[in-house]
Amino acid sequence: MPMSLADARFLFQRALGLCHRGLVSLRTRGWGASWQRVKSQFHRVPAEQRAGLYFPDAAPFAPFAVPDADTPRASIVIPVFNQFAHTLVCLRALAEHPPQAGVEIIVVDDGSSDETTTALPRIKGLRYHRRATNGGFIAACNDGAALARGDFLIFLNNDTVPQPGWLDALLGTFDTHPDAGLVGAQLLYPDGRLQEAGGVVFADGSGWNYGRFAAPDDCRYAYLRDCDYASGAAIALPRSLFAGLGGFDTRYAPAYYEDTDLAFAVRQHGKRVLYQPAARVVHVEGVTAGTDTGSGIKAYQVRNRERFAAKWQAALQRQPAAGTMPSPAVVHARDKQVLIIDALTPRPDHDSGSLRLVNLIRLLQEDGAHVVFLPSNREHVGTYTAALQQLGVEAWYAPGAQRAPGWLREHGPRFDTILVSRHYVAREFLLLLRRHAPQARIVFDSVDLHYLREQRGAEMAGDPALLRAAARTRAQELAVIARADVTLVVSDSERELLAKDAPKAQVEVLSNLHQLSGPGQPFAQRRDLVFVGGFRHPPNVDAVRWFVEAVFPLVRARLPEVTFHCIGSNVPGQIAALAQHAGVIVHGHLPDIAPYMDGARIGLAPLRYGAGVKGKINLSMAHGQPIVATTCAVEGMHLRDGTDVLVADDAEGFADAVVRLYQDGDLWQQLSANGLDNVASHFSLDAGREVVRRVLLRTN
Repeated sequence: MPMSLADARFLFQRALGLCHRGLVSLRTRGWGASWQRVKSQFHRVPAEQRAGLYFPDAAPFAPFAVPDADTPRASIVIPVFNQFAHTLVCLRALAEHPPQAGVEIIVVDDGSSDETTTALPRIKGLRYHRRATNGGFIAACNDGAALARGDFLIFLNNDTVPQPGWLDALLGTFDTHPDAGLVGAQLLYPDGRLQEAGGVVFADGSGWNYGRFAAPDDCRYAYLRDCDYASGAAIALPRSLFAGLGGFDTRYAPAYYEDTDLAFAVRQHGKRVLYQPAARVVHVEGVTAGTDTGSGIKAYQVRNRERFAAKWQAALQRQPAAGTMPSPAVVHARDKQVLIIDALTPRPDHDSGSLRLVNLIRLLQEDGAHVVFLPSNREHVGTYTAALQQLGVEAWYAPGAQRAPGWLREHGPRFDTILVSRHYVAREFLLLLRRHAPQARIVFDSVDLHYLREQRGAEMAGDPALLRAAARTRAQELAVIARADVTLVVSDSERELLAKDAPKAQVEVLSNLHQLSGPGQPFAQRRDLVFVGGFRHPPNVDAVRWFVEAVFPLVRARLPEVTFHCIGSNVPGQIAALAQHAGVIVHGHLPDIAPYMDGARIGLAPLRYGAGVKGKINLSMAHGQPIVATTCAVEGMHLRDGTDVLVADDAEGFADAVVRLYQDGDLWQQLSANGLDNVASHFSLDAGREVVRRVLLRTN
């Protein structure tokens, strides 16, 4: 598209604005902070780290249609004043990639004199409203909100290009975070660099676009988080909340600081203001108002900052001082900050340790902590890393995360508590943590006592080499326990063992953490047997082989119609080969196992060795699915044989227990109900909350 006179004028005004803002910054912030901002302005982001963006094809205007739901969930309000070419691009983007949610689009024309007045009424589905006189951005937005029918209001600038999926990400935030009151998008420059990852407000009322000119996927800016404000270029909030707050405050008319003021009002109302990085919107900053705060409408920014500072004087006392360069430490300075280090990023649909860790993170967040996660391999694991970020976890990975010494040198001083999972990870990190985070409490999370598991496996195999390896693991694990401030184990039996093996250590029990799913289908509608467990864990390999080869033939002789479903990731050849047995289905990893938890009649835990508590048992019981298990499998789980679970250790006894439970509806119902009670009492989030508060947050 050739450069127009308006485009040239915009670039000229931007240059003037940069000069003016630079002088103001020198006067108000000093040389140091101003130089940091200049460096960020000219920071080069490699092309491969910039966002891949969608833009509609440029073409002359011709009538088209935009989404128009009869009962919209959201109303998109777009205020416009001339700049038809930008409005057209914005509307085409909305038309070409409509959201899944039902929407209506309301364009409020604030007195345009260009093609806006003749072209927009020809767009099918668009609600076009022309104001009688030009009143400015605030008046246009408030008019649009008054016309809206949706449950949510979306304020969207006309100089934006919403990216596919943007609106569903904004609205989805309210579903996953019911305490959200206002959600802002990730704003991007047309060249793919970050423009804003939520705003920071300083004590003098001035603001800063956090992340400006950085890479959009930079670890510092790629997670959901609370922010001081979100730019009104693309924000969402409940329509009832906007109305209850009186809309955009007209004291800031015609424009500027109304979005910042709204965010502070939402927070005062008891709701959160969130930045959603998954909602990407390209914003051609300054198209309408320019960038020079010394003249034109942009001059209202200076005046309105004073009005904003006067209105929110008390709240601003808690904000960082003007001139502070925002960083993760600064934006979370009022939070308790907890660092979690583990070998790998958790994959909660693969193993119980991951599920426990994710639910532990939820507990920390529910008590107001900010959680930072660093995998020792520094890998971004696709949807699993993204899932942590959507929980609000500041997840780090290469290239953003330096190697551990450099990363901890920079970030270590901000943490109140550091939790390190698994002894082989803790061995690597403990010295660095003591050096770079001396103020932090170091908590070692054993996950399960590895040396106990290895020792039992070696004894069952009768292998002297494995016994020697288990002894080495014991020495290493006990050394870590001795150097940590607190050690977490998952059962009372492991705490009792450490009372003998590490008598001077402070040991606390934080067991598996599960959310109750309910009773699932009733006895009569359930069928078959199921085992769930990842096969990187050697005890699971041994358990399934033993069950299929020694136990299942005895079960099938009496229940010929029954099928055994084997579910778990990283299936080795020896497990895959078991599918050759009649009635055995080896599924491998399944993203959604709920149909088997709610629909299979019995869950199995035929473990012959291991340590810790067994997530597979908790998982089944949380779905109302009774369990047949070995003595090893139920160790430390507060379960009574015949009342909460059936227990057997030899093939004949295990098969008898399976057949009995499969055929006895009354026994099945008793175990189902008692299993749900067991999870609620010992393995729910509520059951673990007190330990988390006392050990990790030190709140009681």
